[in-house]
Amino acid sequence: MAKLQLTPEVLELIAERFKALAEPARLRILDQLRRGEHTVSELVEETGFGQANVSKHLQLLHNLGFVARWKQGLFVYYTLADRGVQQLCDVMCDRLEAEHKARRKLLAS
Repeated sequence: MAKLQLTPEVLELIAERFKALAEPARLRILDQLRRGEHTVSELVEETGFGQANVSKHLQLLHNLGFVARWKQGLFVYYTLADRGVQQLCDVMCDRLEAEHKARRKLLAS
């Protein structure tokens, strides 16, 4: 774990990032970006969310440094900028899988 001093200001910044990740729509967008770069239109098609909604979430994720963007011709492409976000999601998925297995084992006995 990082040796960052957990001052009230730092804790606020951490909480802000966890709050952003607490939104299922943003997690769905991040999951799509984990698979590679996407345009807003592609994310709209793949998630089923409206264009304005996807754009709003991408703006917030970009402002927090979770995603990077660049323009190529008429399109803006997005990709994960911080692989730590993917690792954090992987840790949580592993935890949920372990809990699910434990429940199944308990119910089977």
